[in-house]
Amino acid sequence: SACGNGGKWAKALKLFDELQRRGLEPDIITYNALISACGKGGQWAKALKLFDELQRRGLEPDIITYSALISACAKGCQWEKALELFDELQRRGLEPDIITYNALISACGNGG
Repeated sequence: SACGNGGKWAKALKLFDELQRRGLEPDIITYNALISACGKGGQWAKALKLFDELQRRGLEPDIITYSALISACAKGCQWEKALELFDELQRRGLEPDIITYNALISACGNGG
């Protein structure tokens, strides 16, 4: 997403709110873009809250969701949470891809 790439996570959240005010239902693609934007902006805790929210809405996270979350945790030095998410995605039967592994390696590298 353009807002995520520019580090404009707050703008992405405002657009998300506007989308909902207009009666549009966010889908998994919307959430993935927003989680990615928050991760790029160093907002790992907000990314995790969005992950919880999408599941409450009945949406199914995909490998893109998990990769974005793991990347957000990497930027926030939350390597233990990144490992938990990696375990969770495998329990759900999702196949990690190169992006997922790169994010996880980065998270472990930032773990101190």
